[in-house]
Amino acid sequence: MDATDSALMSRLAAGDDLALNILMTRWSGRVVGFIYRMTGRHETAADLAQETFVKLYQARTRYRPQDSFSTYLFAIAVNLARNHARWQARHPSVSLDATGPDGTWILPEPADPHQTPAELALSREKSAEVNRAILALPLELREALTLFIHEGMSYAGIAELCRCSPKAVETRIYRARQILKEQLKDLR
Repeated sequence: MDATDSALMSRLAAGDDLALNILMTRWSGRVVGFIYRMTGRHETAADLAQETFVKLYQARTRYRPQDSFSTYLFAIAVNLARNHARWQARHPSVSLDATGPDGTWILPEPADPHQTPAELALSREKSAEVNRAILALPLELREALTLFIHEGMSYAGIAELCRCSPKAVETRIYRARQILKEQLKDLR
């Protein structure tokens, strides 16, 4: 897959703008999913994913084919998510459509047809609690955990994205898991 992505980036750098459409089709779901896990908002994830591909297009001539395309793409997405988190910290707002009674954001979960309504409600409640705990993690821990678990990236790949050592990534993931374990100990 990376060789094909690299070839598409080479075509894009040479002026074949249609190569971007193929890359967007191939990668947009993963980029949106990553940014959604970082921000907790579908609208924000969709907007930042579009911006990721705009930035990818703008930086098309700086991509080196020997580098991993996924790392290059997610570096852009990570930077946009970080910038958004900094902006949100300075300009807090809450969507009334996406909040629960306590003002925290509720992440929708698909319904399981084999669950009773009571089981479904309990499952959604647990899922919302886990998602709130993940969104409450410090940004650097949430990034490392999300890239590792949901994107399947290696410690080395995450380290390259986060500009730190693989050992620092390992520590961040460990700390994130410990925090989540402590915060969610009563959830079982």
